[in-house]
Amino acid sequence: MSLQFLVDGTVAGATIGLGAIGVTLTYSILRFANFAHGEFIAWGAYATLAASAAMGLLVGHATPPLGPFSFTWLTLCAAVIAMGFTGGLALGLDWLLFRRLRDKGESIIAIMASFGASMALRSLLEALFTAQPTYFTRALQIARPLGFGLRATPNQMVLVVLAGLLMIGVHLFMTRTATGRGMRAVSENPTLARVAGIDVTRVIRITWMIGGALACASGVVVGLLVQVRPFMGFDLLLPLFAAAILGGIGSVPGAVVGGFTVGLAEAAAVAFVGAQWRGAVAFAVLIAVLLVKPAGLFGRRA
Repeated sequence: MSLQFLVDGTVAGATIGLGAIGVTLTYSILRFANFAHGEFIAWGAYATLAASAAMGLLVGHATPPLGPFSFTWLTLCAAVIAMGFTGGLALGLDWLLFRRLRDKGESIIAIMASFGASMALRSLLEALFTAQPTYFTRALQIARPLGFGLRATPNQMVLVVLAGLLMIGVHLFMTRTATGRGMRAVSENPTLARVAGIDVTRVIRITWMIGGALACASGVVVGLLVQVRPFMGFDLLLPLFAAAILGGIGSVPGAVVGGFTVGLAEAAAVAFVGAQWRGAVAFAVLIAVLLVKPAGLFGRRA
């Protein structure tokens, strides 16, 4: 029996976990499910491509890949720039659309508006870059043995590590900084947080920035390992919400654990059942956990 699905599931789980953090923070602090979150993933990947191309023109010559990896230092710098851009995009969408609905208490309409925003952002991407897939690099990588019959490419190994470091960084930010504690307080009770002197508006802005930046990182991982296309975020949207709910809304560690659980479940489904059951098996795991613990693995019952 091949255990290669463990590697594939870990890589998928890292991608899903990064995006699920933004989903769980947005849901817990803003009290609505943002279905445009998947488009931040796609916009982040395309923004990284554009920034990398622009920096390449400024440098004026081709840059070699970093060691055994298929990407260059320009790609990493472009990813950082794109994370800021995508965070700003999320913040701008809130200012333009969601803030006005939130002030009116129209949470259901905000959810429906996020559907419209999702389609608009995706269509704009198609208009700018076409629907054809593109790539950060077309260089082929040979998978290297890890032991026990497992194999992984250098890109897969380093990107899982970088994704893990980002997740740990967000967790430390949420637990060790005053801003992070303020975000947790707003998640628990916005009214009491405001009475206690916490700037709720600032917390909301930071939440959008963090969610957008992590969505961009997720998009870069997918783009480097697979391809970049306008529908890449839409395809990840349901696994993101499954991971956020599975881990417990509002819990960053829960989103990470939920992401890896969904990723491993999907990879196991492909390996042992068939690719057509990939999504079904992941949601079967979600339903089974919620039947036992409705608040999710790390959530608290209301």
